[in-house]
Amino acid sequence: MSAFNVTLAHPAAFLLVGIPGLEHLHIWISIPFCFAYTVALMGNCTLLFIIQADSALHEPMYLFLAMLATIDFVLSTTTLPKMISIFWFRDREINFYACLVQMFFLHSFSIMESAVLLAMAFHRYVAICKPLHYTMILTRSLIIKIGIAAVTRAVTLVTPLPFLLRRFHYCRGSVIGHCYCEHMSVVRLACGDTRFNNIYGIAVAMFIVVLDLLFVILSYIFILRAVLQLASQEARYKAFGTCVSHIGAILAFYTPVVISSVMHRVARQAAPHVHILLAVFYLLFPPMINPIIYGVKTKQIRDHVISLFQRKNL
Repeated sequence: MSAFNVTLAHPAAFLLVGIPGLEHLHIWISIPFCFAYTVALMGNCTLLFIIQADSALHEPMYLFLAMLATIDFVLSTTTLPKMISIFWFRDREINFYACLVQMFFLHSFSIMESAVLLAMAFHRYVAICKPLHYTMILTRSLIIKIGIAAVTRAVTLVTPLPFLLRRFHYCRGSVIGHCYCEHMSVVRLACGDTRFNNIYGIAVAMFIVVLDLLFVILSYIFILRAVLQLASQEARYKAFGTCVSHIGAILAFYTPVVISSVMHRVARQAAPHVHILLAVFYLLFPPMINPIIYGVKTKQIRDHVISLFQRKNL
């Protein structure tokens, strides 16, 4: 009896191809993926441990960083273990509801990360443009509200997607040409009128990327104007230096999104594996690079990491 019962409105399970056209290279491709995942796990767990253990780091900047590390940890863990099982063990089957859950976590935590990066831009704006009001504006209460708002926005926008997909019949097969359950990859298998799914998915993506990125850019315009008004060059360098880590995190998150979006529109004839590798890079690169950026550029975190290694060597 086939695992995919055609009498059901949806298949019992989907089959994830991995990276179409590069199946013969899956083992080799898995090596950098495993390395990136290991770095992401170790780096983000180390950040969370350091921030939690030291009460001196329970300040707005580090609380936002803890949010970012938690999101990166969940985002990478949502997809990488299953991808590795596809590459190593050819375990391509994923339960229909597990697929929807993976898709929900993938898209909702991506939206949360964008929100936290925007909140960190607001933090930099207050710290540089309104330093005298810093403690009055960035209270613990406000930070909690920002965190709740980020989660609420993401969950509200993504929750309709699994329910919309659940109502479709999947007469175009059960093979997903991807290495994880991404919304549009599942929609392509559905029968019936999927226009609303297509429009809703694009609208949410554009709303998040354009709106959040616009506010981030506006924040840095105000920051740049305030920094250029500082009297000494040393003060300007110091102020810019506090923004370097955040700018690096923004570039790590948004650059793959923009490149992938351009590729889908400009290079539509490109091989499918090009688009999928870009999508995987978007999921893997920020969680891997963010702890490195903040570990190198933030003195308090760097000192804690060094002291941890020194204790282990004693």
